[in-house]
Amino acid sequence: MIETITNVNSAINDVVWGWPALILLGFIGILMTILTRFFQITHLPHWWKNTIGAIFKDKHVTGHTSDKTISQFQSLCTALAATVGTGNIVGVAGAIATGGPGAVFWMWLIAFFGMMTNFSENVLGILYRKKDSKGEWHGGAMYYLRHGLGAKKHCKYIGIVLAWLFSLFCLLASFGIGNMSQVNSMVSNVNNAFGIPKIAVGIFLVFAVGIVIIGGLKRVAAITEKIVPFMVILYFVGAIIIICLHISSIPAIFAAIFKGAFSIKAVAGGGFGAGIALAMKMGFKRGVFSNEAGLGSSVMVHSSSNVKEPVRQGMWGIFEVFADTIIVCTLTAIVLLGSGAIDLTTGLANEEILNSIGGSSNLMSYSFGQVFGSLGQGFIAIAILLFAYSTVLGWSHYGATACRYLFGDKAVLPYRILFVVIVLAGSVMTAQLAWDISDTFNGLMMIPNLIGVLVLSPQVAKTTKNYISRHLHGSKEEPILSVYPEIQKMQAEAIANAASEEDAE
Repeated sequence: MIETITNVNSAINDVVWGWPALILLGFIGILMTILTRFFQITHLPHWWKNTIGAIFKDKHVTGHTSDKTISQFQSLCTALAATVGTGNIVGVAGAIATGGPGAVFWMWLIAFFGMMTNFSENVLGILYRKKDSKGEWHGGAMYYLRHGLGAKKHCKYIGIVLAWLFSLFCLLASFGIGNMSQVNSMVSNVNNAFGIPKIAVGIFLVFAVGIVIIGGLKRVAAITEKIVPFMVILYFVGAIIIICLHISSIPAIFAAIFKGAFSIKAVAGGGFGAGIALAMKMGFKRGVFSNEAGLGSSVMVHSSSNVKEPVRQGMWGIFEVFADTIIVCTLTAIVLLGSGAIDLTTGLANEEILNSIGGSSNLMSYSFGQVFGSLGQGFIAIAILLFAYSTVLGWSHYGATACRYLFGDKAVLPYRILFVVIVLAGSVMTAQLAWDISDTFNGLMMIPNLIGVLVLSPQVAKTTKNYISRHLHGSKEEPILSVYPEIQKMQAEAIANAASEEDAE
């Protein structure tokens, strides 16, 4: 049965992660970068000030809400919880082991343009979100596909079908990228570092995950806002120590990255020029797996934020990709490439080392162990445990949102129970199959989402221009806050009231 699943998955994966899909992914990022006039660069001080900078001075960003919404900081932490996972450690290691150091360059490139893809997704998510009778916001790619793309002439049924397909693929992806692959990496590294049986770790995770996700988004957000900052800072400090100890290797590491990115040498199973193609494909795939820009996944939690301005939430999307790939993945790459497990001259992994540690999934454990010994291996096991655990929590919300859209509120609890059961299955699954299934589900949900972003790109450009005119150039034009008149009016009044209160203070 496992062999059949592997063969079917491989056939689908070859289609959804073929060059047409990768080209579409890159094209959307480039298009949104141009339409917003390179917002991620030209307005870098502004989005930095209103994201990470606002955490320390704006109570509206971090303050807990008494209603069904979550704070902007909580939405970021929950989104980062879902993106900063094993893809940043195991995924990067796998990309380098397969595609060589050059894969890192292509990871950077897709992240640079992915910042604006994620920005656009979140802008559309806020524009098309709706509030239910309980006061809870619901949004995501399925909403702008159904009510945005579907509102275009002759596109009603196209929008309905794509929204349904996205939700279905997201539901399936929550069991792959958001569950099995994360759990598999957790139990593998804990078993490798501490010798604890995989099934025992799996059973523990069933309880650790279940007790949180049954409580819904508010409980997930409350946990992730504590775990995410701690785990990122912890990993950052450990990586920086190793980099400082290998500081003399930095020039050679970056030389290998840029050289490998444009290598035209032949590789195993490919002809002349296959080296650059493999590095590019692995960089793109693992980059998207890591930061999820283009999948439309993080929109579902960003849409639950208490934010009023679509562009403000879009800026959190830019920071999310920057923190995930440009910072965390780069740290992973430098540490790994400085460990000696990858030959910087040839770009090939040391097969003897790979065989001795049980494959590329344990490369970072080996890299940290080279400096810190068994303590380093334990550190990575704990880091992956935290990274992957938070990812599982974040993706449980994505899957629940998709389930609600497809089957209604009553289906959410059964979904969460099944999600917890799948945790145990992921703990005993083979690592390669877990990653391959995750890749496939990623690609399947990416395609309808990118179609929606492409069609609605003029609306993103218009909303961004409106925001810049008002906040940076002092224009008095009416803000663009929602496509629905009643929500537009409600949010505009809330902004006016908030401004009046600030003036009074």
